[in-house]
Amino acid sequence: MKLQTKFQDTVEINESDILHFEQGLPGFEEETQFILMPMDGTPFSILQSATTPELAFVTADPFVFFKNYDFELSLTDQEHLQVNKASDVFVQVIVTVADIFEKSTANLQAPLIINREQNRGKQVVLTDSKYLSRHLLTENKLVGQEG
Repeated sequence: MKLQTKFQDTVEINESDILHFEQGLPGFEEETQFILMPMDGTPFSILQSATTPELAFVTADPFVFFKNYDFELSLTDQEHLQVNKASDVFVQVIVTVADIFEKSTANLQAPLIINREQNRGKQVVLTDSKYLSRHLLTENKLVGQEG
């Protein structure tokens, strides 16, 4: 299947690689199908809408930048994502890329949880969280941590 993308023109994808975000993303509830396209040699990916070519987000593996990033996925979210074991799931966070890369931020308050076995995803908003929607990627530590 050919997919028109925001950053790479047209790419060939397998329909089986489409991630289904049943509830969409906050602010984009009607967008329920995405493809995650890793950027080779980097911890970054592009989360591209499968239906709207101009809608794409830069994402990253948060654990590369924030070694102590940690949260618990609720039972409701585990059920929604059909998680059977922890290894089924991986986490991405949306990155706001700044003109000066050192000012780029990651949204640790609302990670993207993806069940790679079921191709289901959800953006989970962490309540009562120590995390913010804008953590500098270059900080290498989280708010409230010493070091």
